[in-house]
Formats: sequence, structure tokens, C-alpha cells
Amino acid sequence: MKNTLDNHVQAYQGLSIYDFDNTIQLKWYPQRVVQFSKGATSLLELGLGHGITTGVFEQHFKRHVVVDASPAVIENFRQRYPRTKVEIAESYFETFDTSERFDVIVFGYILEHVDDPISILKHFRSFLAPGGRMFVTVPNAEVLNRRLGHLAGLLPDMQQLSDHDLLLGHKRYYTVESLQKDIQQAGYEIQRLEGIYLKPLTTSQMISLNLNEDVIQALCLAAIDYPELSCGILAELALSDG
Repeated sequence: MKNTLDNHVQAYQGLSIYDFDNTIQLKWYPQRVVQFSKGATSLLELGLGHGITTGVFEQHFKRHVVVDASPAVIENFRQRYPRTKVEIAESYFETFDTSERFDVIVFGYILEHVDDPISILKHFRSFLAPGGRMFVTVPNAEVLNRRLGHLAGLLPDMQQLSDHDLLLGHKRYYTVESLQKDIQQAGYEIQRLEGIYLKPLTTSQMISLNLNEDVIQALCLAAIDYPELSCGILAELALSDG
């Protein structure tokens, strides 16, 4: 029977206008994870997606495992990155199991895809090495361009999923508040919370500006202190004492 996750492979083939935004975010946040993970040698990453983050992470970790359940997405990744040395574990997140423990676990734009984000977060805590670090990134419903669209009457509901969201297999957007709630219910505390990419205009408008790399970098740097206005939200988690 065909894996239903394979239906979303088209969104990861680099053919969408939204790859402009995705590329900015997917190149940026792994650098932040690496920066906050000094001394770590092993990484467990959930989801291959576009493959961009995997390409960044494998340059910095001696041991790098990625979990993904879609044969089509895995094959797409291998075709686009034939020289990769990353180990791919073909498994649903809900049923993934290993005796190995990892210094770093990354949920890179994963929680918006799954049926039960809290259960997934709880499941993967057992794969974190003592003193390890866990990072989560999610799309923000209240990013600046969506806020402006809402105020202008162009977007009645900021939580509304677009056709591209549905193609990606998104089930929800997050806000800073809703992310904090899920993380707390899963038994974690937030040690760090920051924004990913301050996006003031629509994707087509941003592309039309033909911004140079220095300006794009500045939009990412500015976002760090404004997660509630940014395109994505990055959280570093620690196990709760409670």
C-alpha cells in the first residue's frame, strides 16, 4: 500500500515560490543549533524535508541519524544529495526506537505535521543522552506579514492553512503561546526562545525586492529577539523537574 506521506514529496523538490523563505530559514537555524551545541558529537534529526538542514548538520556532527517514514522523500533526498554520509532510519516518528542516545535531538519543522505533537515530544525524550540538548522549530501563525495581512482585512484567520501548507502536510500553525503550552505539557522547560527570519512582506513581494545576502542576514539577526513576529520559532528544551 502506498505510503500516504509520499504524497507530500512534491513540496520538497525545489519547485515552489516558497522555497525562497524555506531556504533562508533552513540555512539559518541549523547554524544556531550548532552554535548552542559546542562539544556535542551525535545528532538525531527528525525528518529529511528539503535536505538543506541535513547538509548543514552533517558537517558538524560525527554521528548523524535522520528519521523519516516516506520512501519517496528519502529517494528524493538521495538523488539531490548523492554524496551524503548521513544515516537514514526509515520509520514513523511514533514507532521509532533505538538503544542509542544522542547529544542533540532536532525537531526541525516537525510538530506542525504530526497528529499528536505532545506524544512525539514525550517519545523522543528517552533518546536524549544525559546533559543532551533538544531543539524545536515551528512555523509562526503570527509572523509580521500575516499580522499585516490580517489587519488589512486580507487574512481573516491567521491560523488558516494555505494550499502550500496542505501540500507540505501541515496540520497546524503555532504561536509562541501555543508552542510553550505543548512543550510544558510534554514535560520540558524552555531554556532559549528566539525567532527565525523576520519577514515583513509576502513571499512574492520579498522576492521582487531582490535583496542582497547582507539584508537577508540582517532579517535573520533581527528576528532573534522577536519570535512572536518571525517566520519561525526556535526553542531549546530541557527536561522539566516537575
